[in-house]
Amino acid sequence: MIVSIWDDGYGISVPNKYQSTKSSLSEMLSGFQRSETERGFEIFTVKAWDYPALVSTYEKAEKIAREEHVPCIVHVQECTQPQGHSTSGSHERYKSSERLQWEKDFDGISKFKEWILKFDTGEQILATEEEINTIEEEAKREVKTLQKQAWAEYLNPLNEIRNQALALLEKTAAESPNKTFIEDEIKTLKTKDIPFKKDTYSTVRKIFRITRGENSSALNELKNWWESQLKKEEDAYSSHLYSQSKWSALKVEKIDPIYPENPKMIDGRVIVRDNFDKIFEKHNNVLVFGEDSGKIGDVNQGLEGLQQKYGESRVSDTGIRESTIAGQGIGMAMRGLRPIAEIQYLDYILYCIQILSDDAATIQYRSKGGQKAPVIIRTRGHRLEGIWHSGSPMGGILNLVRGMFVLVPRNLTKAAGFYNTMLQSDDSAIIVESLNGYRLKEKEPANPGEYTVPVGEVEVTKEGSEVTLVTYGSTWRIVSEAAEELEKLGINAEVIDVQSLLPFDVKHDIAKSIQKTNRLVIIDEDVPGGASGFILQQILEEQNGYFYLDSQPLTITAKAHRPAYASDGDYFSKPSVDDIIEKVYELMREAKPEKYPKII
Repeated sequence: MIVSIWDDGYGISVPNKYQSTKSSLSEMLSGFQRSETERGFEIFTVKAWDYPALVSTYEKAEKIAREEHVPCIVHVQECTQPQGHSTSGSHERYKSSERLQWEKDFDGISKFKEWILKFDTGEQILATEEEINTIEEEAKREVKTLQKQAWAEYLNPLNEIRNQALALLEKTAAESPNKTFIEDEIKTLKTKDIPFKKDTYSTVRKIFRITRGENSSALNELKNWWESQLKKEEDAYSSHLYSQSKWSALKVEKIDPIYPENPKMIDGRVIVRDNFDKIFEKHNNVLVFGEDSGKIGDVNQGLEGLQQKYGESRVSDTGIRESTIAGQGIGMAMRGLRPIAEIQYLDYILYCIQILSDDAATIQYRSKGGQKAPVIIRTRGHRLEGIWHSGSPMGGILNLVRGMFVLVPRNLTKAAGFYNTMLQSDDSAIIVESLNGYRLKEKEPANPGEYTVPVGEVEVTKEGSEVTLVTYGSTWRIVSEAAEELEKLGINAEVIDVQSLLPFDVKHDIAKSIQKTNRLVIIDEDVPGGASGFILQQILEEQNGYFYLDSQPLTITAKAHRPAYASDGDYFSKPSVDDIIEKVYELMREAKPEKYPKII
């Protein structure tokens, strides 16, 4: 790979001397220069205005990169910036008159022209000044023509939409008692030199407000046109956040794990390890890499022995650098590989959330499905004790990675099923394994690498009739224990494992549960208003769950601070069995105080 650094001496308006320890980036990177005994980069420096030197430098870099497979950095210095960094910041505001004059004198096009005119071998010249001037004039004319053509191609559809709307609005006005008001809006829309869609559609929507309560054939025709346009604009501006292809993860067939009559109980880590083993055996384009993923088989032994079996190129270690782990995964996925990029702990995702948010989550949307990067981010989290390695910043993740799936299995069998599902799809995902589940016993499936867990579907793990308890991940075990204790207190709770936060409960099964129980409690180890706020919005607003509630919905979450140290810190920082029992009991006591006397 060749990396080019185009250096004009500034970072936006701030000079390089304030941007880095050394003002020269290539000098600062010199420690990465390869040597006879150490691998590294090959670093080149060249002036942006020196055309023959640029050609020579890139020829050398290309040869090394292609033939020796050594990454190269080309530091292109003394670039000029004819305008400011953006339309809101003219460079005259921060560059001296001497610098501005230098930029004119050393403009790349001017220096290239100068080089062409000076080129003379005695037998050959490249061009005369008259020929260059002719080329420049022809180029300007072509650009002007193309500019007008591009503008017309942009403007014509806008005019067509406005014309369609105006014809319908005029018909509506003719049949409306509010004709005068509608005609005023029509007149305003006609005055727009550039009729942006916003102007046309806003006028139409205003007419709907003016004509509220009216019923005419013209108004109905206008409404039908508006509905049709909405569908088109939805496709133009809001489609392909997730895959809409036949390989969408939502279309992967569900296959249940198969168990023998007397299944063996084994550690959760073995289940996920054996599943990865089958994945690597079946798919030669799957590879996993991350911190401690290779030689030791990850910190929880979910990849134990797989590097020895499949080689370092498929199961490999990386440095502690979450951002580049995610970046490598995105790049590999775009080139047709199926990478599983491991971020060691859930709260370490904070170090790579920017690239996941800006790139992985948006690539299908930005290209309207034309590009894909189906990377899987493997991580683990929840319920570890202490300020570090134990956070559950799910609310932040959910809001920042729309465009990726966020899957939160309650055990390692479910996690393995999610890997099998996602590897059949062209969507990207974050899969959060339960950190405290690796040594817990689970039934050993007979079909590793085959069974799948559907994304976007919840699972009712305990049926009940009086209150719906919604949770996910490691907290599910605590909620399940609390539900058993609540039974002893006469409260029949239904427990639902969300399993998939993005997408969320596509069949609206939680709303169906609330129709039966009329009460909702969300238990989450994120901070107040974090993932619980998202879940609540989905249930009450998207699923209309509000209409089925007889009591105020309740959220039971962690405290706003990071988890405190040790088991006692965890007990007072995150929802405990006791917290859940007491708060659910109090919810039921509010409805039936005679049946449920006060505990404390």
